[in-house]
Amino acid sequence: MRIFLFALASFALFGCDVAVEGPGPSTPSGEAQASRASNAPSSQSLDVFRSVVRRMEPVAEQICRNRTRNLNCDFRIVVVGDLRQPPNAFQTLDRTGRPVLGFTPALIRDARNADEIAFVLGHEAAHHISGHIPSTQQQAIGGALLGTVLATVAGADPAGVDAAQRIGGNVAARRFAKQFELEADSLGTVITARAGFNPVKGAQYFTRIPDPGNKFLGTHPPNAQRIETVRRTAAQL
Repeated sequence: MRIFLFALASFALFGCDVAVEGPGPSTPSGEAQASRASNAPSSQSLDVFRSVVRRMEPVAEQICRNRTRNLNCDFRIVVVGDLRQPPNAFQTLDRTGRPVLGFTPALIRDARNADEIAFVLGHEAAHHISGHIPSTQQQAIGGALLGTVLATVAGADPAGVDAAQRIGGNVAARRFAKQFELEADSLGTVITARAGFNPVKGAQYFTRIPDPGNKFLGTHPPNAQRIETVRRTAAQL
């Protein structure tokens, strides 16, 4: 298992055995280098991240194999993005269908303990195990088709049909976004706990990020609801 750092040559300054993939940017000025260095995760933070990955990856992959059929469970865990990007994590698929779990440097830097890193990793792995990407794509396609039909029946011109298609796809994709986040929080709690970390402690990360509230067609539920989901799931383990 290897952890890859993408598109940031300055990560070589961290003095670690993490491979750097892809060409880096042109050499920045001394002032820019100093600014990036101040935003970079410490070597201790990177050590914690590696330690978490070593424990979490096999557990997440085993749970993935136990709960799914014919799904690629070979997770690839990457650190990607510019040092100036805000804390974030994501789950996606590469062109071969392999699941990718990505972390920005800022998230690794800002996490206060191994439990927070573990919970975020478990949450993103849970999105893949639960099939949220294909579900969202199917919802978006259905919404786009419905928007196209309604606009065509209403006599819209081609531009209007295109707009209705985009809106329909976007609304449909967002319809279950909050539900998917809570499902990932719940399964992520299971993965985190089975790897020996404390998911309730890890979910404290939500107390330090902006609360999205309960917006109509928002993509994330309120932070309090997410923390309660983690606590409830952990109590049942």
